[in-house]
Amino acid sequence: MSYTTDLIRNVALAGHGSTGKTSLMEHLLFSAGAIAKPETVENGKTVSDYNDEEIARKISVHTSLAYAEYKGKKLNFLDTPGSADFIGEVILSLRSTEAALVLLDGRSGVQIETIKTWRNLETRKKPRMFFVNRLDEERASFTASVADITDKFSVHPVAISIPMGEGSSFAGVIDVLNQKAYALPKSHEQKESAGDIPAEYKDAVAEARAALSEAAADGDDELMEKYLTDGTLSQDEIVKGLQEALAENRIIPVFAGAALKNSGCLALLDFIAEVAPDPSHHSVENVTMPDDSKAELKISDSGTLAALVIKTQIDQFSGRLSYVKIIRGVLTSDTEFLNVNDNKKEKPSKLYILVGKKLVEVKELHAGDIGVIAKSASLKTNETITTPDAALRFNPLRLPQPVHAVAVTAASKKEEDKLSEILHKAAEEDHTFTVRFDAETHETVIAGMGELQINMILEKIKHNQKIEVETRIPRIAYRETIQKKASGEHTHKKQSGGHGQYGKVVLEVEPLERGSGYGFENKVFGGAVSKGFVPGIEKGIHQAMERGIVAGYPVVDVKSSLMDGKEHPVDSSEMAFKIAARGAFREACKNASPTLLEPIMNLTVFVEEKYLGDVMSDLSSRRGRISGQNPIGGGIIEIKGQVPQAELLRYSIDLRAKTSGTGSFEIEFDHYSPISGKIAEDVAKAAEAFRTQEAEED
Repeated sequence: MSYTTDLIRNVALAGHGSTGKTSLMEHLLFSAGAIAKPETVENGKTVSDYNDEEIARKISVHTSLAYAEYKGKKLNFLDTPGSADFIGEVILSLRSTEAALVLLDGRSGVQIETIKTWRNLETRKKPRMFFVNRLDEERASFTASVADITDKFSVHPVAISIPMGEGSSFAGVIDVLNQKAYALPKSHEQKESAGDIPAEYKDAVAEARAALSEAAADGDDELMEKYLTDGTLSQDEIVKGLQEALAENRIIPVFAGAALKNSGCLALLDFIAEVAPDPSHHSVENVTMPDDSKAELKISDSGTLAALVIKTQIDQFSGRLSYVKIIRGVLTSDTEFLNVNDNKKEKPSKLYILVGKKLVEVKELHAGDIGVIAKSASLKTNETITTPDAALRFNPLRLPQPVHAVAVTAASKKEEDKLSEILHKAAEEDHTFTVRFDAETHETVIAGMGELQINMILEKIKHNQKIEVETRIPRIAYRETIQKKASGEHTHKKQSGGHGQYGKVVLEVEPLERGSGYGFENKVFGGAVSKGFVPGIEKGIHQAMERGIVAGYPVVDVKSSLMDGKEHPVDSSEMAFKIAARGAFREACKNASPTLLEPIMNLTVFVEEKYLGDVMSDLSSRRGRISGQNPIGGGIIEIKGQVPQAELLRYSIDLRAKTSGTGSFEIEFDHYSPISGKIAEDVAKAAEAFRTQEAEED
């Protein structure tokens, strides 16, 4: 089973949650003959939702890959999650395919995740199609959904298939391109069969066919001239024009159907097999070549092997599965390849293609294909594999920063190491999930795209590993600094028999510009302090800066100048001057108006216009400073501003509550800013309570 690049089609199914992506994929596979019987999300047996958490919650959590052989082509479908918590899975799928099929619920039209998917596709200039689903439901409207696409995205979609009736009168679909009618099957376990177009739909089909011909001719001078002259195009000419237009992202095809009733699938399959672009139409940009130059790499069977690891999955039965997209050349089961990132050579023990969780062994994968290398010791997401003599490198996938964080501990201290190991494995599978130990706050902090993602990971650990995990809001990594110049001195003197300890240090401190960090200058003249003791003084200053002045947080943006000191010919040592410097620094900073600094984040919020007032008011209550708002299309407003990190610890939960689950946001650190008054007092009290608790636990 081997398909060359021109016979491969890769399509990602994307869109808002609960629009029927998993059900459509199930019935596409059934209609193409890849599976014997279509299952439902409700019975938990679908090809693409096979993990325990997906079955239990009846939502997609991971991207699933499945293929079908149809009309001499290999169709790879990637079913993606619809929840914003799992946006990383969507992004990797859009990168890995040459086209996307965006699903709409015929009752709801364009929703917020639809708009975010569109923005991702626009960024990648990726060809896209729409499938208007659930047209058998009450209030569903194909015409209204197409109008919504037109309005929200300022495009003119072209109907490839149209419905025969809507709601309770839905009777199937008509394939406008191939001029066939597909009556609604009596059962979703029956395949569609083609028939004649009913007389009452002849005019609608003729109108849709004319629009299709015009779209096919647009952009091709020869076809346009023929269309203007003859008023029509042949079937082959329409197909040729649509192939070129879709590959160049000049048209937006739209399909009608009802996935759960297995309606609309054959028209869609025919179009994908006949018109959708094969991988050779796509190139990967900004590839770092062996000589460090940048190049564009066309997807082609010709040339030496180059492939990208698009996803890592750790399966409890099959072990580590590395999903790879072949960009150039052919990967065989006995090909020795180089993991460029780790500079390690490997040979795949076995190669597979997938139908959900079912592994189908193959001997080779051609350029453009997506498959799996099983049990690789080194491969991880975003890594590049090549032949050992051609070590080019693909740019890593850029993913949004996690926005929701919690501090975690194992209820049983003896399970801390095991918990850490499991969390790091979870981070290997999902790069929007991170785990780190914060040395400042002494916490293990995990972060992701939302509460649902975090909770599902922790529930899985509890269920599979029997580890009880305790969570709390993470502590903020505050900083301390000073606001004016001041001086201080300290003498360390200790006599305990034999050699004593003696060192006197006089320091002057002054504030530096925010972000400068640390400065030191030795201004002692005349040998009051020997040069050999100066390194010890600097070490003492660093230790004092780490321990803080106000609330025990690190001190930043301070310059220390050694002004004077005194040493003893016998009792002085580096240790003595280090201790003296610590005391002098603390004394000087106490005289220099010390203050707390809090991290300020750049915040971008995406909300529907109807929620704008509530969200703006809420941000003001969080001490936020709004810098602007910008309509980005589809009735979505982008709000930009800066907000203290302390006010955003539960913002993912609060924003979704305020926007009925539709709002989303992105954050990144910008700078530290002073705080004072009651806020500073509360921070200091909380820090003191934490230190007391730590001391009691020790």
